[in-house]
Amino acid sequence: MALDNGTKSNNRTRTGNGHAKQITRLKENIVEIISDSGEGAQKCGQSLGSIVARMGNGVWTVEIIPAEIRPPARSVAGASGNRIRIGSKHINNGGNETDLVVAFNEQVLLGRVRSKELKPGCTILLESMWRESSDPQIAKSYVETYDQLVAAGYRVYEIPMESECLKHVSDARKGKNMFALGILCNIYSLDLQIAGEQIALTFSKKSAEIVQKNIALLEDGYAWAEDNLDFRYEIPATKSTEPQIVVNGNTALALGVLASGMEICAMYPITPATSASHYLSDAFEKVGGVVHQAEDEIAACAFAIGASYAGKCTVTITSGPGYSLKQEAIGLAVMGEIPLVVVNVMRGGPSTGQPTKTEQGDLMTTIFGSHGDAPKVVIAPGTIEECFYSVITARKIAETFNMVVVILSDANLATSQQPFKRPEFDPAWMAPPIDQSAVPAGAKPYDWDPRTGLARRFIPGQPGGMHTLTGLAHDVNSHVAYDADINQQGMRARSLKLATLQKTLLPPTVFGDPTGDVLVIGWGSTKGAIEEAVEELREEGKAVSSLHLTFIQPMPPGIKEILNGFKKIVTIENNWSDDPNDEMIDETNRRYSALAMLLRSRYLVDIDCWSECRGTPLKPNTVRRVILERLK
Repeated sequence: MALDNGTKSNNRTRTGNGHAKQITRLKENIVEIISDSGEGAQKCGQSLGSIVARMGNGVWTVEIIPAEIRPPARSVAGASGNRIRIGSKHINNGGNETDLVVAFNEQVLLGRVRSKELKPGCTILLESMWRESSDPQIAKSYVETYDQLVAAGYRVYEIPMESECLKHVSDARKGKNMFALGILCNIYSLDLQIAGEQIALTFSKKSAEIVQKNIALLEDGYAWAEDNLDFRYEIPATKSTEPQIVVNGNTALALGVLASGMEICAMYPITPATSASHYLSDAFEKVGGVVHQAEDEIAACAFAIGASYAGKCTVTITSGPGYSLKQEAIGLAVMGEIPLVVVNVMRGGPSTGQPTKTEQGDLMTTIFGSHGDAPKVVIAPGTIEECFYSVITARKIAETFNMVVVILSDANLATSQQPFKRPEFDPAWMAPPIDQSAVPAGAKPYDWDPRTGLARRFIPGQPGGMHTLTGLAHDVNSHVAYDADINQQGMRARSLKLATLQKTLLPPTVFGDPTGDVLVIGWGSTKGAIEEAVEELREEGKAVSSLHLTFIQPMPPGIKEILNGFKKIVTIENNWSDDPNDEMIDETNRRYSALAMLLRSRYLVDIDCWSECRGTPLKPNTVRRVILERLK
């Protein structure tokens, strides 16, 4: 069998139950587990990702989530599950098309086929119970789909999951995911003992009987695959010499909240941000933290601002529609110069949009949202590890500058898992004790430094610090003021904070050479896909580099000098831009993607853009195609 890149694999032979089986060594493989909602495919995928990571492989998982909470069973749009990219080295994105898929019915599989997520000739393991369904329409649908898949060149294996699982559980829907996990552990030559330990951890809150049943299902799936499948893979692993953790982006954000020393999180549940509060609800109280679930998004933001004003630094976590509702309150925090961290886990929009799909559509509203000039710091982590550290950085900036700091994550980072080095706690991450000493005589609540715009933070209860706080324009004493010069002074001071912060930032690092034919610029979760495509093209001798921005507002210094080193510059983003090839589009009406607009206006450089809003993570092959088009 050949590897994906066309080179010959290293085959070994393993004998099992009286027959020989070829073991094909691969550099990487992408596998999907998909089912109806509630059948456990997501848990199967998460467990597989954790097992693979524990064995030392690179891994990146992406959740497949239907738009509806409980879509109709056996529906094309109802696919629920997980996509796992397994590699022999570090992996920083979800990769390209799928190599192998386990499907619990043919309808959820059709959705993946039609969206072109499966590689031509992909191996499909398909639950076979529907062939003998008592409903003739279901049986007919299954047979027709099976025949079409085979005719299209897919490699289809029928798997009797229902009958095998009923040997252990009365409801096969509660066992197929672990049986499928066992099959995959066999296919990818994973350690069965490690897999059993992972299952015990996954179901640790359940009874010992349930844990044992799931382990039995795992072992039977492994044995079934050994006896009935004619292929097996091995993806060599390089074990890390340092302790690692495997979490998704939302859990990383929640861990960052804990590590940063923040003590309060106020939020209202919203997809895809909610799981961050789920983790905090379990862990925060153990370290003295509080999760406040407010009655709505506006109340959550107002609660966070009040807690921050009282001396804490509080975080509020939301997604796009919730961020829109918070904007008036965010303006209050800007005007009052109250430190606040806001996490926006972006999803498809506008309005309700695509709640379970990924997009980078909120950049402009984050920077320019709220009425009037309301300067905020905007940070966009590009990896799951950066999700963790971005919260620590955000808290420090918020309290140092008395500002609102927005962290822009997205659904791709939120639900994807990736191993990274276990953070070693640093006491410097934590906030110092609240200063309750007397305010020095003559100090004013907004005694703005004329060079930096910074002012001392007054905490309620400090002797001599009493003042009135409102959302109205005010002078240095916090007195409501409508004088033109005073308003101008306050606006200038709040804007100067961004310039002051910018002076402390280091220039961004170019991935590749500092000069060349094409520079690709990205931000947020596109980092892995862009850098993988650029690295591949550079190995082919192409003069291509990339630049990834973590600080979007303020932008770091040195960008103009980097731009000057390349013949062509293009931003690649997961948001909207007009296609210049559309017959109605020309240079007078073309809408550019968000980052392209920001860069064009700031640096007055002709920067092209390419973007898509398909609701799926960007693929390295897509980035490669876009770059090759620019190289022409």
